[in-house]
Amino acid sequence: MSKPAARVADLRRRIEAANHRYYVLDDPAIPDAEYDALMRELEGLEAEHPDLASDDSPTRTVGSRPEGGFNEVRHAIPMLSLANAFEDPNGGDDDRLRYREVAEFERRIEDRLDTRAPRFSVEPKLDGLAISLRYEDGVFVQGATRGDGATGEDVTANLRQVRSVPLRLRADDALQVPAVLEVRGEIYMPRKDFEAWNAQALARNEKLLANPRNGAAGSLRQLDPAVTRRRPLAFFAYGVGEVTGLELPQTHSDTLALLRRFGFPVAPEVDTATGFDGLIAYYRRIGGVRDDLPYDIDGVVYKLDRYDQQRTLGFVSRAPRWALAHKYPAQEQATVLRAIEIQIGRTGAATPVARLEPVQVAGVTVTNATLHNADQIARLDVREGDTVIVRRAGDVIPEIVRVVEDRRPDGTTAWTMPATCPVCGSELVREEGAAAFRCTGGLTCGAQRKEAVRHFASRRAMDIEGLGEKQADALVEYGFVDSIADLYALDVADLVRMKAALDAPTAADLLQMVDDSRGALVLDDDTRTALAQEPPEWRRADFLRTHLQVAPEGGRVAVKWAENLLAGIDASRRTTLPRFLFALGIPHLGETTARTLAQWLGSLDFVRATPALVLQALPDIGAEVARSIATFFEQPGNVAVVDALLAAGIAFEDEGRPDPGLHARLGLAQVLSSLGVNKLGGKSAERLAQTYGDLDALLKANASGWTGAGLSTAGADNLQAWLDDGDARARLVAAWEATRRLLDAAPARARTAAGPLDGQTVVLTGTLSAMTREEATERLEALGAKATGSVSKKTTFLVAGEAAGSKLAKAEALGIDIWDEAKLVAFLDAQA
Repeated sequence: MSKPAARVADLRRRIEAANHRYYVLDDPAIPDAEYDALMRELEGLEAEHPDLASDDSPTRTVGSRPEGGFNEVRHAIPMLSLANAFEDPNGGDDDRLRYREVAEFERRIEDRLDTRAPRFSVEPKLDGLAISLRYEDGVFVQGATRGDGATGEDVTANLRQVRSVPLRLRADDALQVPAVLEVRGEIYMPRKDFEAWNAQALARNEKLLANPRNGAAGSLRQLDPAVTRRRPLAFFAYGVGEVTGLELPQTHSDTLALLRRFGFPVAPEVDTATGFDGLIAYYRRIGGVRDDLPYDIDGVVYKLDRYDQQRTLGFVSRAPRWALAHKYPAQEQATVLRAIEIQIGRTGAATPVARLEPVQVAGVTVTNATLHNADQIARLDVREGDTVIVRRAGDVIPEIVRVVEDRRPDGTTAWTMPATCPVCGSELVREEGAAAFRCTGGLTCGAQRKEAVRHFASRRAMDIEGLGEKQADALVEYGFVDSIADLYALDVADLVRMKAALDAPTAADLLQMVDDSRGALVLDDDTRTALAQEPPEWRRADFLRTHLQVAPEGGRVAVKWAENLLAGIDASRRTTLPRFLFALGIPHLGETTARTLAQWLGSLDFVRATPALVLQALPDIGAEVARSIATFFEQPGNVAVVDALLAAGIAFEDEGRPDPGLHARLGLAQVLSSLGVNKLGGKSAERLAQTYGDLDALLKANASGWTGAGLSTAGADNLQAWLDDGDARARLVAAWEATRRLLDAAPARARTAAGPLDGQTVVLTGTLSAMTREEATERLEALGAKATGSVSKKTTFLVAGEAAGSKLAKAEALGIDIWDEAKLVAFLDAQA
């Protein structure tokens, strides 16, 4: 053996021994610095001598990046789930009643085996991700997730990153490796490592992991194994699957001991227990140390120890009869609710959050808890000052489950949702039929600002080239953009400053960047001294604009990038009305609705001024969508931003007059029928319109006059009651006035030439190669078609591109005409 080969073999042996001592025996033999030095030396030798590299080397912890997702792996033996048992709190002090499901599990086993007090292998139920490890001739060759039990995902490259997963089985003269050994177990994230990771992520201003279980699952399913390598993952074995070339012991507990000999870590709390009493004693023992364990568990697992008895019992459905997961109840604690505050999400959803006196729940200090929505608060009758019971649902999300009413202080009052947003002061509205409230100040609300800028710049909206999500977030976060209108006031210097802040994690990095810029970036001496103290405000726009000077040329700075982005922003000033309306991010207003508004109302002025009662008369715009559009343009903040956008030079290529078809669609009858007055339907509204002709005349009449015009007595009474509400009456008058303005502006005569697809409904599905589906939709609509997203009996024809799915099948079942892309292109070319 050559000298490098001998050294490589020695290094691998020492590193594998260190891994075994650290992860399996929990008895580290060498300090971390020495371990790292061994790894670096081995990596260097393998780089110098590629012929010495091998898949089972400890250094092979960074695989190639997969092209897409993970390949499927079919398990040779299905990875079954376990039946669950829970504690019955109403069982009192009688263990067989309190733990009835466990008692029945044990009794069924006794009856089927005709034995008493059978022996079980017992272990903690780790809260992680179940996986399968396959070894052939002692070498790790494949790892997979459980998936649906029959098929999982191939995560071999990522499992090689987990140091406690052996890459080669340990063996000696008394222990020969089998031809095939499939080991099953759990990937988890130790609590201390999870907390340390999140502390570091917080310091780096990165996204935090939600909890150890999600951290483990997400880390193992990364497409880049290098990401998995950086995550603090660990592994415990708890069983075997396919085995050839090895005679297993006769019991599960002895098999776990064998797995330890092969080099697999097994939870130190694994034990055996006899009969029902032994199971419950183990359940209580582990429950008593649960909060002190170095990893999360959500219960314990009982497995009949003898394999021959397991085979006798067999399986039921997807679970073995010989095993059971005994879950711990969700842990609860009492604390005082200090306040209920409203948290505004990125899309404007208003969520009540409880601010609590700090309390330990399931090993975690809880200071906040979700209250979900106003209905939940009303159901629980939660009030500020109450003593409440807090539970970590699923041991993850803190929530309030009930109030301790006998501890309620005097003078408390029922909580109500505030009328305005705590961030921007805009109105909070509740959508009909929904539990959640939503802030209506989409363009000016600080909580929604990043989402608003991202959406505004997106491809289907204003399509600002070069302004991606990362740049949009930075512009908002650092204060260069307070609203979407501010995008049009940016200059090159601002963008260079923002890019510098984005690329410099610390103030020290900014100083280095300035020094490397060869004069393109300049800081005064006082600012340099201040930055050495890492002031938290250094990334803010006002600080950077004041202290960071930007030269127009030279140096290693992003001047060209900034100029390109400014050109993209400038180009977006010329757009279409549908794109602009969609870009505003109005709730429920998608691209199709934006096109409908532009087609029928013609101009932004009419869109802004048309009330909900009139918008409802337009095709495919229901009451909820109409209210959302009208409410958006009623908010002063939104109005100010839209005005600022227009002042910045936003102009539309396609503005015009309202559609002449409004004469047939709008009138007094349509306005009356949109009121939602009971017993005032379409026919009754038509009769009133024919009788009075004008709203003023109808309002001067009374209920008896309306009944004479054909309205029922009940309908007349309901209309009178509706008009007695001053606000409602004002809305009706405003709707009628808006209708008159639209009809006065619309051409008096209908279009002289109908489009070739007028009155036809079209659905597009699959992928087109000659154009995008959006482009095809626009061209079809320009010819008079109505494009919808779902297939129905009203569909005239369906355009099916590549990989068309369920819509194509439904169209075929309904006998609808099917066009392929070639037919579509030929038709559109003929109309050009």
